Amino acid sequence: MPLKLNTEMFNDLAKVTQVSSGTRFPDSKHIPKIIVYFFPQCAGEENWVDSRTIYVGHKEPPPGAEAYIPQRYPDNRIVSSKGYEDWLRHKADNAMNQCPVHFIQHGKLVRKQSRKLRVGDIVMVKEDETFPCDLIFLSSNRGDGTCHVTTASLDGESSHKTHYAVQDTKGFHTEEDIDGLHATIECEQPQPDLYKFVGRINVYNDLNDPVVRPLGSENLLLRGATLKNTEKIFGVAIYTGMETKMALNYQSKSQKRSAVEKSMNVFLIVYLCILISKALINTVLKYVWQSEPFRDEPWYNQKTESERKRNLFLRAFTDFLAFMVLFNYIIPVSMYVTVEMQKFLGSYFITWDEEMFDEETGEGPLVNTSDLNEELGQVEYIFTDKTGTLTENNMEFKECCIEGHVYVPHVICNGQVIPDSSGIDMIDSSPGISIREREELFFRALCLCHTVQVKDDDNIDGPRKSPDSGKSCVYISSSPDEVALVEGIQRLGFTYLRLKDNYMEILNRDNDIERFELLEILSFDSVRRRMSVIVKSTTGEIYLFCKGADSSIFPRVIEGKVDQIQSRVERNAVEGLRTLCVAYKRLIPEEYEGVCKLLQAAKVALQDREKKLAEAYEQIEKDLILLGATAVEDRLQEKAADTIEALQKAGIKVWVLTGDKMETAAATCYACKLFRRNTQLLELTTKKIEEQSLHDVLFELSKTVLRYSGSLTRDNFSGLSTDMQDYGLIIDGAALSLIMKPREDGSSGNYRELFLEICRNCSAVLCCRMAPLQKAQIVKLIKFSKEHPITLAIGDGANDVSMILEAHVGIGVIGKEGRQAARNSDYAIPKFKHLKKMLLVHGHFYYIRISELVQYFFYKNVCFIFPQFLYQFFCGFSQQTLYDTAYLTLYNISFTSLPILLYSLMEQHVSIDMLKRDPSLYRDIAKNALLRWRVFIYWTFLGVFDALVFFFGAYFMFENTTVTSNGQIFGNWTFGTLVFTVMVFTVTLKLALDTHYWTWINHFVIWGSLLFYIVFSLLWGGIIWPFLNYQRMYYVFIQMLSSGPAWLSIILLITVSLLPDVLKKVLCRQLWPTATERTQDTCRQHQNHVSEFTPVASLQSPSYQSSELISPSTTSSSSLSQKMMLTFWNSKESLVHPPVFGLSNNCCNSSSRHYYHGSSLETSVLMDFLYFNNCEVKHNALRQFQEVKTQEQKGGGGRRWPERRVAVGPAAAAGEQKHSLVLLRVSCGGFLSTRQLLHHYPHTQQPFEKGRVGITSVLRMGPEKLKGFV
Repeated sequence: MPLKLNTEMFNDLAKVTQVSSGTRFPDSKHIPKIIVYFFPQCAGEENWVDSRTIYVGHKEPPPGAEAYIPQRYPDNRIVSSKGYEDWLRHKADNAMNQCPVHFIQHGKLVRKQSRKLRVGDIVMVKEDETFPCDLIFLSSNRGDGTCHVTTASLDGESSHKTHYAVQDTKGFHTEEDIDGLHATIECEQPQPDLYKFVGRINVYNDLNDPVVRPLGSENLLLRGATLKNTEKIFGVAIYTGMETKMALNYQSKSQKRSAVEKSMNVFLIVYLCILISKALINTVLKYVWQSEPFRDEPWYNQKTESERKRNLFLRAFTDFLAFMVLFNYIIPVSMYVTVEMQKFLGSYFITWDEEMFDEETGEGPLVNTSDLNEELGQVEYIFTDKTGTLTENNMEFKECCIEGHVYVPHVICNGQVIPDSSGIDMIDSSPGISIREREELFFRALCLCHTVQVKDDDNIDGPRKSPDSGKSCVYISSSPDEVALVEGIQRLGFTYLRLKDNYMEILNRDNDIERFELLEILSFDSVRRRMSVIVKSTTGEIYLFCKGADSSIFPRVIEGKVDQIQSRVERNAVEGLRTLCVAYKRLIPEEYEGVCKLLQAAKVALQDREKKLAEAYEQIEKDLILLGATAVEDRLQEKAADTIEALQKAGIKVWVLTGDKMETAAATCYACKLFRRNTQLLELTTKKIEEQSLHDVLFELSKTVLRYSGSLTRDNFSGLSTDMQDYGLIIDGAALSLIMKPREDGSSGNYRELFLEICRNCSAVLCCRMAPLQKAQIVKLIKFSKEHPITLAIGDGANDVSMILEAHVGIGVIGKEGRQAARNSDYAIPKFKHLKKMLLVHGHFYYIRISELVQYFFYKNVCFIFPQFLYQFFCGFSQQTLYDTAYLTLYNISFTSLPILLYSLMEQHVSIDMLKRDPSLYRDIAKNALLRWRVFIYWTFLGVFDALVFFFGAYFMFENTTVTSNGQIFGNWTFGTLVFTVMVFTVTLKLALDTHYWTWINHFVIWGSLLFYIVFSLLWGGIIWPFLNYQRMYYVFIQMLSSGPAWLSIILLITVSLLPDVLKKVLCRQLWPTATERTQDTCRQHQNHVSEFTPVASLQSPSYQSSELISPSTTSSSSLSQKMMLTFWNSKESLVHPPVFGLSNNCCNSSSRHYYHGSSLETSVLMDFLYFNNCEVKHNALRQFQEVKTQEQKGGGGRRWPERRVAVGPAAAAGEQKHSLVLLRVSCGGFLSTRQLLHHYPHTQQPFEKGRVGITSVLRMGPEKLKGFV
């Protein structure tokens, strides 16, 4: 049905159709727009609403119905030069716009193209069809007025979501019923947020008495979503075409700029100034040089009369522009193209990383933007959510506390749960009659106060289950907490069955079904930290059940055993359990009527609906009676602790921002090693502020942490503080509000500065009881502090979106609470553990690659254009070019672009394993280390030096020299070609010198680009091209190659140009090596050592298989992992204080310990450190082994082994689980592997009877580090 408006101003809205356009330009006739058009939104009067009114039906608009619809259509059009991509978009749009759609017209079903669909039309969609536009859900074939949809194409979630039809239209099942509908819909202007919608519908059964119903996201069916498990639905088109939420989400978001991009722009300004300076200098020098008449007008180039009379200023300005054009190649325009290609192609290395693929969820990493790849290597602060990010978000119900008594679900030995009263273990007391009534009320509250859905039988394969089979119910919800609570209460005897016809059914302990009418749901939000439901029992009693965080429930309680329950809550929180409190109150009918009116007024509001609902909830949720509390366990994710430890070693500060209780969050922080046993915790909470003023608390904490700040040192190997007291800060949301609260004069005082000073000197910070906006405030506070550090925020839920958008880099965890965080993030990962490789490997590589790319581009353009500048001094500043036009064009496009692009995609200066093993390497690139001014100036001067070598080397070697067989000397183009040839080979070979990771692709591209230049030059100068007006390059390149001095010059000049790079690599690497260079040397030495050590021939056996694993007779069940480290050290170094190796075992006396000193190492030695769990090691076995080795040393005719011995005795530290350390002897000429040892020396089998061996890593240590390590 067509749209009808009662305002002429908005008659154009009736013409809004379903035509979709994803193109930059609507029509091919349009000239590409250069200007960005933007019509600012006009602010209306306070009583105006940013909305539109849609009329559905044949009748005229009802009297008095007005639409306040200020026209707000910002039109953003951006320039696009990608015509082909635009054509592809046009093609896709046409296919979408011609898709058939069924809609209702005069009570009949009509089919037409999607492009003809208009706002206000009523559409019918069948099962498995995609919604053609955004629809208000009117009705379905289901009796309860629901439908199921999947939104995988919108947010990636494949789960079925339930949507609800409008209450007054859900009974319209036929086309005739729908055709008789007369209603108006008022809604907000199109917004891109998929999860938010504000509107209301007025159904006019009687023109003078319309029924007003609120509309929310649960009533909106989005374009792109697919209808599932529902035969058909009817809906009215609300947003069409480019106004749909799907189309609005395709539009580009505000772009984040990386530190590298900012440095590039600064360097570009510098080079722009150099370009202007060069043009200005040449212009001035030209007129100085031409000040003498014989230079201005030589005999062979006399000026005309008009040229002599030409204005001097105009001539100078024209010459200035000519020099600008001549030298403009110094601006690396192609660098931006290459950088974009590098980012785009490089992002696939993240998505293709198999190590970051989670088999449990079937998810891999996602890259939503490739603009920040290099920013991953510059992170200094990480702000992480706790629940679902550090933890698994897999909740398990542990206990509940009712009236001070603790109840734990009882599970029998075979895993089956007993649901009746006999299956409940009550701790602390035995309930009486009144207590039993209270506990049943508590269980009913948890069975009713939630938004859990029972999985529909249509979605379950196999036979349908009866409602009585409560134990087999499958619950689904966006909140894992609610599912855990409902399942936990089911184990305690109360089972939630379903919601049918607005009635909630539960099964009590006596297997009786109880029905409650669901009157209202006061939805949960992160600010209130609670939710409520209002239900009515079959006896007519009205209850409000409320559950939420203790901080939001206790202040609203007027009755109940608060002290006992609060004590239990705090105890559970200390143990790391998630706690919720449950309360209720009875409502009399008159009170409920007032509540209903209050909620209805807030729900139908179009402006500030959320604010009005919050105010209404605040008035309703008060004067509660406390029932009890629950405890749910959320386990830490796998390798979360290892990831945080590695990030801290990398020099990154990790903050945890959570809405949980302080005790629960602190327990999790200890579990994930954010806080350690020696960490001194500093609290900045409202409880402490109540005892002292905020200023005094901040000043005291600042004085405490600054006392040790001067002695901060870091050990390069461990990355941990050695001389500084380790501090951790805990702050809650209320204290943060006081710190961030501005004074009356608008300033924030010095609170923020003191707070930042405290945080800078703490190794870790925990922010608990945080609202979503407070998380963003914390990130913004650090982001804009005076150091301007690079921040990263990571979370998994909708409450983390604000901080993800605020941080420099936002990472979403693909979790169980939807994909809002993943959709709004820059990157998404399946698990928190994948953040380690994302930053320490991918971030490290991307930053170094793109930094080298940027510096290399500036360098090679200086090499390219500076000889052009020098040449002007020899051609009278006549703007004569040194290079041929083809060389000018292809230098950055073909000759030198592909090698650096491939280098920036594949270079690995150190191995991936080494980056993961040594996180401290991340510090070498911190603070934009490779794009600082010092490095930039070095590359620039290196380019100037090479350019001087190219130009003057060629000039002096061929000045007045006959070089051809016919007595001719090189001309202008031959000289320029010689300079260009040396330059192309030098810049390409320099890249080859800087390459550490060689593959066949590198060889193909680098040597192939040089070969391509030679072949092109031979063809370009060896053929007369008929389409050219000039043939100045004919035979030039061939003539140059036919000259012996030219060959000598090319080789000599390339060698001299590369000499600084070679000297820098040799001298600086030996005298002042960086940590990365030391690591590179380690990798090379490791490869060399592995190649040198070959198995001793006398120890090889035909029966020995290299693929065999040690299979101990008894495998230990200990949780400690067995590992073997292969350790190297330099052969020239000697052990001044030899390390002492300990061997712990269960059979030797703990007081016995023997020390043996070894001789200096004369050759490189390979040692195996084998760790075993709970091994029983016999002294005589090791002694026999030592005796055998000694006999072989003395009796063997080969090389003599340096004498080394093994220390025997307990080595495990007090309080830690004991493990055994065995040092196996090896020879210099070869090595004795563990398998060979077991094969040739059976008596050594004894130490391995209860252990299992595995190789994990390879390290290089000097004697001092080895001593400290052991």
